[in-house]
Amino acid sequence: MPISSWSPGTSCRPGTPRRRLRSGLALALVLGASSASAQPARRPAQPPAAPAQPPAGQAGTPAAQPAAPAQPGAAPAQPGAAPDGAETPEPPAARQPLLPPADTAAPSAPQPATPAASEAPAAAAAAEQPERQAIQAEIGARPSEVYAEDWWSHARPTFEFHGYYRLRWELFNSFALGRIDSRDQALWPQPADNSYKGHVLERCNPSETTSGGTRSFDSCKNDTQAGANMRFRLNPELHISDNLRILTQVDLLDNVVLGSTPDGYANQPAAGGGYQVARRGGYSPLGAFSSTQWAPSAGINSTKDSISVKRIWGEYMTPVGLLRFGRMPNHWGLGMVANSGDGYDSDYQSTVDRLMFVTGIKKYDIYFAGAWDWANEGATSASIQDLEGQPYDLAQSDDVDQYVFVAVRRKNPELQKLELARGNMVVNGGVYFAYRQQTLANDITAGDTNDDLSASLGQSADNVAAGYVHRGAEMIIPDVWFQLLYKKFRFELEAAMIYGSLDLRGQDESDYANVLSPKDTGWGVRQFGLATQAELTEMEGRLRVHFGFGYATGDDDAPALEPQQLGAMDPQISTDRTYSTFRFHPDYRVDQILFRNILSRVQGAYYFRPGVDWDFARDKNGQRAGLGAAAIWSRASEFLQAPGNSRDLGIELNAQLYFQSKDGTLNDDPDKMGGFYTAVQYGVLFPLGGLGQLRGETVQKIDLETAQTVRWYLGILF
Repeated sequence: MPISSWSPGTSCRPGTPRRRLRSGLALALVLGASSASAQPARRPAQPPAAPAQPPAGQAGTPAAQPAAPAQPGAAPAQPGAAPDGAETPEPPAARQPLLPPADTAAPSAPQPATPAASEAPAAAAAAEQPERQAIQAEIGARPSEVYAEDWWSHARPTFEFHGYYRLRWELFNSFALGRIDSRDQALWPQPADNSYKGHVLERCNPSETTSGGTRSFDSCKNDTQAGANMRFRLNPELHISDNLRILTQVDLLDNVVLGSTPDGYANQPAAGGGYQVARRGGYSPLGAFSSTQWAPSAGINSTKDSISVKRIWGEYMTPVGLLRFGRMPNHWGLGMVANSGDGYDSDYQSTVDRLMFVTGIKKYDIYFAGAWDWANEGATSASIQDLEGQPYDLAQSDDVDQYVFVAVRRKNPELQKLELARGNMVVNGGVYFAYRQQTLANDITAGDTNDDLSASLGQSADNVAAGYVHRGAEMIIPDVWFQLLYKKFRFELEAAMIYGSLDLRGQDESDYANVLSPKDTGWGVRQFGLATQAELTEMEGRLRVHFGFGYATGDDDAPALEPQQLGAMDPQISTDRTYSTFRFHPDYRVDQILFRNILSRVQGAYYFRPGVDWDFARDKNGQRAGLGAAAIWSRASEFLQAPGNSRDLGIELNAQLYFQSKDGTLNDDPDKMGGFYTAVQYGVLFPLGGLGQLRGETVQKIDLETAQTVRWYLGILF
C-alpha cells in the first residue's frame, strides 16, 4: 500500500496574536459556510465515526431522523479523501513501474495480453515451464513510462511494497539415477546416508545384543532426500516525484533450509583454511536437544545472513528518455541469456551494475537503449582493517567492461489489445547486442601454487600485479527476440550467440603445450542457443496448449555435460582449442528434474516440450484452480559429451495441481498472480542411454534408476 505524505499549503507564523488568529479562523468558517454552493467540488475530510446508538424505539433513545438533503452543487464526501486544501495523493494505479513487465500469454479476444516478455506468469502456468518474470527491466513495455509527459511534476513522495513470501517442500528420489560415481564427480551426489559400491555406511539397525562391548550394524540404505526452504522477498519503491524514484530488492531468510540453524550449531575458522564446527554450548550439548532456531549469520551458522540486499537503483524520467543507474535487474526476451529471476519460483537472477539510457520513437513503438556495465572490476583497495572510507579500483586493465545496445519494437499495450480484438496480427521483437573485453586478469584461487598472489580482500597492489596474466578476452553476444501474436495464439523465439576468444584460459603458459601449430596462440568461444515457445488459448483463457523447443550447442571435445567442480574451465580432449557448449540461464525452467536439478540448466542439449494447462474453476475476481501436465524429451547435442555416449538423455513427465485465491490487489488483472497461491507438483524422469556410464574400453551396462520428485509450493504474492 502506498503511504503518501502531504503538507498544508499555509502555516501560522511565529508571533501571531492569539486573538487575531481566533478571529481569522472564525471569519474563515463563516465565509466557508455561506459560500459552500459557490465553491468547486472538493473532497472533504471524513468526520470521526459517531458512537454506536441503540436502535430506535428503545428507552432514552430518540427515533432516527431523516438525512438532511445535500446542498446544491456540493460534492458528496469521499471515503479516505485528503483534508481540504491538501493535494489529493495520486492513486497507486497511476504509479506503475517506469519499465513494467507485460504479459506473454496468448490473449483471448475480450482480454488480450500485453506484449512484453516479462510479466509475472499466470497462476495456471506450470512452475517448471519457462516463465516470463515480473520484472522492471524490459524496454518499451509501457511507452508512457519511458518519457516524462508532465515535466514539471509535483513531488508526492510515496513508499510502496511489492514482493512475495514462499515456502517450498521438496522430495528427491533416486536423483543419482543408480550411477556408481564418486561424490565429487557425480551428476548428482549420492545421499550421505546411502551405501553404494565403494562406499559402505554401517551405522543403521543396531543389534539388540553386544559382543565384547561392541554392537553390529547393518548398511544404511536411503536414496531419498527431502526438505523445505523459504524466502520473503521485498521490492520497496520510493517514489520521490512523478519522474524520480529509487527501487530496491531485499530478501529475508533467502532460501534458508528449514531446520538448518538450530541452537548450539556454530562454525569457526579452521587452522588450515575453511571452517570447523565450534564446540557446542548452552543447553544443547547434542543436536538431539535443539529446541529453537537461531537467525542465520554468514560464516557462523549459515552461508548467508538473515537479510540480503540484492539490488538498488535509481530512475530519472526526462522529456527525451529514461536514465537508470545502479545495481539493477537485467532481462531480455524469453530470459534464455539475461533473466532477471523475478518469478515466484525463481532461484537465480541476472543482476548488473549498470548505467543505461532508454529513448526511442514513440509514434512507431521503436525504442533504443545504451548501457555501460561494470561486469567485473577486479581487485579494489578495500581493507579488512578499515571498514570506512571509499575503496577504489586498483587497476583498469583487469576490468571486465561490457557495453550494451538494444533496439526493440514493442506495440503500445492498449493499441495491441485493440488490434488483437479486431483479429489483426501483432509483431514485436528486437536485438540485444553486448560487447565485453578484459586485458589482464588475476584469477588465482586457493590451492593454486602461487595462491599468495591472489586478488583476495586486503591484498597489496604489488601482490595483485605479480599474479596477473594476459587474459586477452574479447566477446560479442548478439541476442535476437521475436514475438508474434494473433487472436489467441502466441509464438516467441530467442536466439543468441557468443563469439569470442581468450589468450590464456588459465593462469600459466601450459595452455600452449601440445598445440598443432605455433599459430595456435589462443582459445576460441563459439556458442549458440535457441529457445521457442508457442501457446494457444481457448475456452476464454481457461485452456492453454503450449509447445516449447530449445537447443544449446555442445562440444565434442569436452568430456561431460556437467560443469567442472570448483569452477575450473572444462578440460579439452584434443587440441581444437574451442569452447562451444552453450548454457541457458539457470532460471529458464523447462522441467523439474534433469535440467532444473541434475544438470542445473539446459546445456549442450536440445529438448521438445508439449504441455497443457486447464483452469477447471475460474472466477472473475482472480480465484482459480486447475491442472497442468507436460512431457519433456531431452537429447545431447554431441553424443560424445553425454556420459553414456548416446544422444538420448531421458524422457520426463511433469504434472501439477494448483490453486490461487481471490485475495490481493494483483488479482484485479486476470493475467497476474496475487494473494495466496499453492501448487502440488510431481515429476518422473526415465533416464536413457545418454545418462549411462562407460567403464574402461567397453560399454558396461548398468541398471539406471527412475528419478522422481514431489514439490509443494505455498506462497503469498503482493
